[in-house]
Amino acid sequence: MEIYTVKQITEAEYGCEETERKEPAALLKLVSDNEEKYVEVPESVLEKQGIKEGKNVIFTSDGNILKYVRVVAAVIRDKSEEEDKIFATARGYGEFKGWWEFPGGKIEKGETPQEALVREIREELTATIKVNDLIYTIEYDYPDFHLSMDCFWAEVTEGRLVLKEAEAAKWLTKKEIDSVKWLPADLELVEKIKGTIII
Repeated sequence: MEIYTVKQITEAEYGCEETERKEPAALLKLVSDNEEKYVEVPESVLEKQGIKEGKNVIFTSDGNILKYVRVVAAVIRDKSEEEDKIFATARGYGEFKGWWEFPGGKIEKGETPQEALVREIREELTATIKVNDLIYTIEYDYPDFHLSMDCFWAEVTEGRLVLKEAEAAKWLTKKEIDSVKWLPADLELVEKIKGTIII
């Protein structure tokens, strides 16, 4: 998968073909580690996906362009009782409001994935966590963006988990893990970790 940075966006030249265009288009100058290229994209696509100069994009296998979003997620475990449990939250906003996910968020400039995860959990859930091993990196195409999500095992080391943004939260055992409606990308992670949760 090639990741491109949008270096420049200009209005596409219409020339003699102007009457054949169905909608206004923009010309994107894209740069990756391996190449530089120009791509014409309908302005409506840029607006819908929030593609701007400085943002990263990828091309799907069918040739569509998607904004590239890199995030981190914590699978927070509680092994203090007989049953191993993991912590999940219900999204409190947007198109997937009420769907369940593993908490986390975007990586800011200059942060490692682990640093981003500690910050995000502190901001969203008030607790301090220890980030353990990487479980898996999910690559998932949503309709308007491509999600790259580094997923780590984690444990609470200080404070307690208090909801600040999510709609709800649950500690789930292996028997309960399929009882909630997971976000599509997180569902892939659920399948990966099912065999590692002890009952």
